[in-house]
Amino acid sequence: MLLCFAVDKCAVSPTGDRLYIISHYPQNKLLTLARDGTLLATYSDPALRGPRGLHVTPAGQVLVCGFLSYTVLQVGWEGESKLANLATEEDGVRNPESVCYSSTTSSIIVGQGKEDTILVFRVE
Repeated sequence: MLLCFAVDKCAVSPTGDRLYIISHYPQNKLLTLARDGTLLATYSDPALRGPRGLHVTPAGQVLVCGFLSYTVLQVGWEGESKLANLATEEDGVRNPESVCYSSTTSSIIVGQGKEDTILVFRVE
């Protein structure tokens, strides 16, 4: 059996010194690489099953959503730890595919695949 491991999404830190990569099934991981490709950190968590959406804010906050875990998480800029569950199924999140932060509206915008909806969460 041949297994393929691919980059599903990637994002760059505002300073350009870190590259964040997600690869969903079967890895379910967020990888953080240095500019030269050196692996700096690997993050995995039961709250991040089937990572699909990835976004780095202008302030360097790393947002990632778990398609199968119905979550939107904030991970530390170093890529090693979860800082917060930003939204979960209790907030209406189901199969999130994309995530983005709008500094204009101070909102986190989540696109949901199977629901065909977009959720907007105001950030205080």
